[in-house]
Amino acid sequence: MIRSLYTRVVLTFIISVTAGTVIAYFVATWAYKDQLNENLKFPLLYFAQDVARIYEALPSAEADAYVSGMQQLNSYHIRMFDENGQYQSFGTLNGRTAAAVSKEQIHRVLNGEIVHVNPTGISTTLLGLRLTTDSGAKAIFVEPRAFPSTSFVVKWLLNFSALSLITGSLIIVIAAVFLVRPIKKLTIATRHIADGNFNVKLNIKQKGELGTLARSFEEMMYDLQQLEHMRREFVANVSHEVQSPLTSISGYALALKQVDISAADRSRYLDIIIAEANRMSKMSASLLKLSLLESPSQQLQLVTLSLDEQIRRVIVAIQPQWSARNIRFELNLKAIKLTADHDQLNQVWTNIIGNSIKFSMDGGVIAVSMKQDIKNVVIRIADKGIGITQEDQKRIFERFFKADRSHSRKYSGSGMGLAIVKQIVSLHQGDIRVESEPGQGTAFIITLPIAAPHD
Repeated sequence: MIRSLYTRVVLTFIISVTAGTVIAYFVATWAYKDQLNENLKFPLLYFAQDVARIYEALPSAEADAYVSGMQQLNSYHIRMFDENGQYQSFGTLNGRTAAAVSKEQIHRVLNGEIVHVNPTGISTTLLGLRLTTDSGAKAIFVEPRAFPSTSFVVKWLLNFSALSLITGSLIIVIAAVFLVRPIKKLTIATRHIADGNFNVKLNIKQKGELGTLARSFEEMMYDLQQLEHMRREFVANVSHEVQSPLTSISGYALALKQVDISAADRSRYLDIIIAEANRMSKMSASLLKLSLLESPSQQLQLVTLSLDEQIRRVIVAIQPQWSARNIRFELNLKAIKLTADHDQLNQVWTNIIGNSIKFSMDGGVIAVSMKQDIKNVVIRIADKGIGITQEDQKRIFERFFKADRSHSRKYSGSGMGLAIVKQIVSLHQGDIRVESEPGQGTAFIITLPIAAPHD
């Protein structure tokens, strides 16, 4: 099976030229068949008739001498047969074997018939004619030594070349239609994509480069369709998340313009405006953070750190959040060192432990444990909080997604924390997954390589 486009083009060209030449040869031969035949037949006939008249006018000896000196013998070879098949020849064939002459042909000529031997149907190679000498009737057979006239050959070759070029070009054009058709489909599909239409079917079944290109193009269309869906969803989520605090800020700002508002209400309204502004600021910072993490130019600042000590420091740093609600921690942390970006991992533990505190009941317990194998370290952070449904578990790492929307007002947040966590873990070539049951709590399991992640 020919799969390479380069091979197809080369073979198409070779086959087209060869087929065009063969077809042109047969067409030119057919078109000039009669002319080729006439070009040789009549000169042979005229020369044979001239020789016959010489023998009719002169004695045989003088005629033999005269014919032997004729310049036409440079172009023709003569054999004269008697009734017994004996012959004498004039001229040579330059080493070429003379055409065979049968007794039946000699007999036909002696009976007055002109014999044309034309084996290819294109040109006469042997002509027989009866002549009368003083010693009786003989059969003269003349065959050419030279090719047709130069002008005729040039004309034939020019027509042959023209036919060959035209035929080969037509074959190449027809073959090119089949070779270019998939490329035209890709061009049309590109225009549809440029117009925002990603539901394009190529239906290209070829193998090789074009088939690979078509399949890659279809994969690209699917990815673009997914990106477009994510873009629209992202715009909708951002609009929703921004609209809510803006509505609050606008409403309470208008309320502050009232003349008879009390000092307590004024202070409360200002606190709400400040809180909503802080919420928008945090959301903006989270968006910027995630954008930087997803940038191809993002580089990790790798250092060797003590993972257990880092997690303990994070827990201590956010003590006001858990101590106010009487939440306690059960730690099972081994002394483990790994190479990673300190600040980025610090963000991971802050976000996950912060979520565990947020969704835990007052007086609850959060368990943090670690275990190590040859290449990886596995960190498990589990709480006994409200849990996450199976349906929401599939989307919790998407930006702006908030599990259990019925609690969205009670548990504030932008829905960006776990998306940031997921991206940081991915940059470290690690993995994160969730285990949860509604009402039973949630556990996040993070796997990180101990050695420095490769590019």
